[in-house]
Amino acid sequence: MPRSRLLIALVVAVISILGYYGSSVFNPVTQEKQHVAGITPEQEVALGLQAAPEMAQQFGGLDPSPEMQAAVDSICKRVVSQSAAGKTPYRFECHVLDDPETINAFALPGGQVFITEGLLRRLKTDGQLAGVLGHEMGHVVARHGAEHIAKQQLTEGLTGAAVLATYDPNNPSSRNSAAVAAMVGQLVSMRFGRQDELEADRLGVRLGSEAGYDPRSMIELMKILEESSQGNRPPEFFSTHPNPENRIQKIQQAIQEQYPNGVPEGLEK
Repeated sequence: MPRSRLLIALVVAVISILGYYGSSVFNPVTQEKQHVAGITPEQEVALGLQAAPEMAQQFGGLDPSPEMQAAVDSICKRVVSQSAAGKTPYRFECHVLDDPETINAFALPGGQVFITEGLLRRLKTDGQLAGVLGHEMGHVVARHGAEHIAKQQLTEGLTGAAVLATYDPNNPSSRNSAAVAAMVGQLVSMRFGRQDELEADRLGVRLGSEAGYDPRSMIELMKILEESSQGNRPPEFFSTHPNPENRIQKIQQAIQEQYPNGVPEGLEK
């Protein structure tokens, strides 16, 4: 029995790994190959639209202020129409959430972008708002959501294989192996999460500047977030957007790559 269990576990692990690494797609925006387990952009759009109402309710629903929503809509549409985001198959919509306390912004697969009233009120310029929206759109065009779904499928397959290989019905404590495997999966996801944030920052610089906004506004945005974290509770933004110590430095590097001869005059701050 132990040998047959080990063989089954090996088959499950191999199928999971081949399913993840066996196919890849080319992303024309990032110029990279990605493993997304066959998920199409149309499916990403459908998933985002389906999840959007529930996600909004977690933050008190949509903000009732038409003025706030109109201001966000204006910048959202400008970034989409004048940047590489508008050349993708995603349907971008930006929403203000009726949460004046939480400082956060996030995007669902397919183009549903959200920003809380709490974060919006702390922003001082249109360029900073464009930086937030550009960063979140960066997650969408880089297909981070699809990548994470694929990684989760891989993790679940390997977790199941680990449980099959190590579980001993005569030793109930062996069930702890599932918890260990799950913890490893979480650590892997966290590492990829930080990489995703840095890539979204780079794309935020690109998308915002293509729309005519000064990318240095993203540096000011990071400073505002850091100032907000000095109270009793850090902003929710940092729990969903891992903040490496060198994040501002990486943004500066992205700006240098975008404008090797210096940021031109006339961009909106």
